[in-house]
Amino acid sequence: MTADPVSSVLAGAEDATSWQEDFYRDLHQHPELSHQEHRTAEKVAGRLREQGYQLHTGVGGTGVVGVLRNGSGRVVLLRADMDALPVREATGLPYASTATSGADGEGSPVMHACGHDVHVTCLLGAAQLLAAGTEHWGGTVIVLFQPAEEAGDGAQGMVDDGLADLVPKPDVALGQHVMPYPAGIVGTHAGPTFAAADSMRITVHGRGGHGSMPQATVDPVVLAAHIVVRLQTVVSREVAPTDPVVLTVGSILAGTKSNVIPDQATIELNLRTYDERTRSQVLDAVERIVRAECQASRSPREPEFETFARFSLTDNDAGTTEKVTAALTGHFGADRVEDIGRVTASEDFGDLPAAWGIPYSYWAFGGTDPDRFERASREGRVAQDIPVNHSGTFAPVLQPTLRTGTGALVVAALAWLA
Repeated sequence: MTADPVSSVLAGAEDATSWQEDFYRDLHQHPELSHQEHRTAEKVAGRLREQGYQLHTGVGGTGVVGVLRNGSGRVVLLRADMDALPVREATGLPYASTATSGADGEGSPVMHACGHDVHVTCLLGAAQLLAAGTEHWGGTVIVLFQPAEEAGDGAQGMVDDGLADLVPKPDVALGQHVMPYPAGIVGTHAGPTFAAADSMRITVHGRGGHGSMPQATVDPVVLAAHIVVRLQTVVSREVAPTDPVVLTVGSILAGTKSNVIPDQATIELNLRTYDERTRSQVLDAVERIVRAECQASRSPREPEFETFARFSLTDNDAGTTEKVTAALTGHFGADRVEDIGRVTASEDFGDLPAAWGIPYSYWAFGGTDPDRFERASREGRVAQDIPVNHSGTFAPVLQPTLRTGTGALVVAALAWLA
């Protein structure tokens, strides 16, 4: 091995990964929803095959895993997610997505609104650089391309499909997410970092009738409205101000016509927490409030609760994160590596290392034009002017985003392999 394996592996990276920008544009233009990532998986497998990785395809449905053995040493798992979202793109980019969820052009619009196309492109670039630089490191690299992160079941689906029997047991698992920070910035944090999440669908029942005769009905629309307002007090009045919690009602569905009082209403909400005790407390509070409001409105039937899209807490191992942070700082410089604190977004990445009981670290890197971010920050308009993940206007700048994400994965992996 060379004295400076990081510099050696990354030497000429810009020329070696010159394909990345075109590859990214293609992925962005052809997004695929959770569990439907067939084209993406095929393109990923083709790239890995060219680099000499042992391939496992169709893991957990559309997951792709590549294994590169390079003598004795540690085993490092690097992960990227592949799925897109049912969002209509409004970026105006020349490579903007016009895809829909239906093969015939019908169905909901689909967009890479969370940056998973960036993740795939960066990990493929890192896989190529590590394969080309095997004389500078020893051990085994596992590159894992996961489906259905947005559904919250993609990582567990790969585990349930026998992932642990397909690859060597990793010593550590590493991953990253592009965020609306300035491009070129990398952010780490030890301990609870990405929140646990629970989505809940609640159906409340009324008694329908004519809008002109409300006295003969039990109006589930009014009932749902009271529930939504009362739920706002859970965070503000039942949870300590020092305990971060987000409770968002994202959907209310009821009725078909202005003068018809419907029989039922459906509410969908999303909860983010960092502590299991708080998680249980808030879920209990939601159920208590819903039942009480139903009783107050004389609802003829008990409400129905369905929990779905649950994400476990991303709790970064302190020692692993310290090692990653030191490696990233040594490469990028202290001015480009920050402590991002707790992030209220959620991830199912932690389900992968949990399958082996191994430590992990998951960090963020920026994708926003630095000048645009600096201007918005100076004017106090970051929240208004900088598009965030899941927005139809979320569009990471190609560079230095791809270089930073690719380099971060290589640097972090070599902290164990070199």
